[in-house]
Amino acid sequence: MKSKKTLFGTLTLSAMLALTACGGNSGSTAATTEPAAAGTTTTPAATEQPAEASVSGEILAVGSTALQPLVDQVGQEFMTNNPDVVVQVQGGGSGTGLTQVSEGAANIGNSDVFAEEKLDADKAAELVDHQVAVVAMATVVNKDAGVTNLTKQQLLDVFKGTVTNWSEVGGADQKITIVNRPSSSGTRATFEKYALGEKVENVPGAIEQDSSGTVKQIVADTKGAVGYLAFSYLDDTVTALSYDGVEPKEENVQSGDYPIWAYEHMYTKGDPDGATKAFLDYFMTEEVQNADVTELGYIPVSSMEVKRDAEGKVIQ
Repeated sequence: MKSKKTLFGTLTLSAMLALTACGGNSGSTAATTEPAAAGTTTTPAATEQPAEASVSGEILAVGSTALQPLVDQVGQEFMTNNPDVVVQVQGGGSGTGLTQVSEGAANIGNSDVFAEEKLDADKAAELVDHQVAVVAMATVVNKDAGVTNLTKQQLLDVFKGTVTNWSEVGGADQKITIVNRPSSSGTRATFEKYALGEKVENVPGAIEQDSSGTVKQIVADTKGAVGYLAFSYLDDTVTALSYDGVEPKEENVQSGDYPIWAYEHMYTKGDPDGATKAFLDYFMTEEVQNADVTELGYIPVSSMEVKRDAEGKVIQ
């Protein structure tokens, strides 16, 4: 993994307003293709050459923490190749990213869900969807929980509070502590839609955290804890569970056998230009798709054997 300095963190409101006023998309390299219509999805094939280096400007990308590690790393590389560009990356959840790009407060809204799942139809129609990767998610438990697989019904019972001790589903005699993401989280929306099959309310005693990294730490440190994480966050500090007997592995996602996955979207308000366009073009190069994307635990869109629409319908 390349180690390069990146600028990210919390911007003050004044800094965000200044960026918006400046039009962070500007740069010396203009779009060379016809603009994409707002509300469209663009998934260009990976190209062999990176974007031109002669660009300048500031890019603010906000939203999904599941996508954040990839945007951070690619942003570092892009700034090294383009020293007159500043890429700033913030989390906050998919809903936050979509709202900020819709309002013009960010150049890019990172999201695990389609815009129409979070925004009003008219606002979603103003955004252009750039699908840069696929993210798969797994249920994770504390290593002492004593379970390695849950059925869909068992998992739903756990998150609805019907099952409150791991011994009820074949695990250790430990009270279950749920670690959930907030309602604005695309990770939560994806998990509820494709793992649970319905939205659920937080049960009494559940912990809610905005950061995937914090979720992993709490699950690792708390006996009986259960949460969910993108594959990019999985390591040996937690146990990733099989779902209905299917292991959370990349090949099972690609084939469609493992259903807990979503596209990683980088939305722009209208067609991007300047530094923002160059950054998104760079994301789709072979250099990024065949290295950074796979290295960090994501899946290139081009390697998927199935496709999904915004309603979750699988298209072979």
